[in-house]
Amino acid sequence: MADGFHCQKCIDVQERLEQSGYISQIDHFADYVENDAGSEGALLADYYQIDKAPFFIVEEEGRETKVYTIYFKLVKDILEKSAA
Repeated sequence: MADGFHCQKCIDVQERLEQSGYISQIDHFADYVENDAGSEGALLADYYQIDKAPFFIVEEEGRETKVYTIYFKLVKDILEKSAA
């Protein structure tokens, strides 16, 4: 947010990642700074045409990049399978 704090939804998702242990599968966090079009998260959101936060970019070698804006879909499609 412009005030330097994360949005509540982002905080909730990060807490879920930590509590589930899935946080260890996240390689990088990029902040989207409101009113800063040059922030890493803003640039990624613009590139992938995303207008929701948080979002997840999944890159797997030999596969097309996938973008998730729904935490539970990311868990089902990616994180649960990787943890198995």
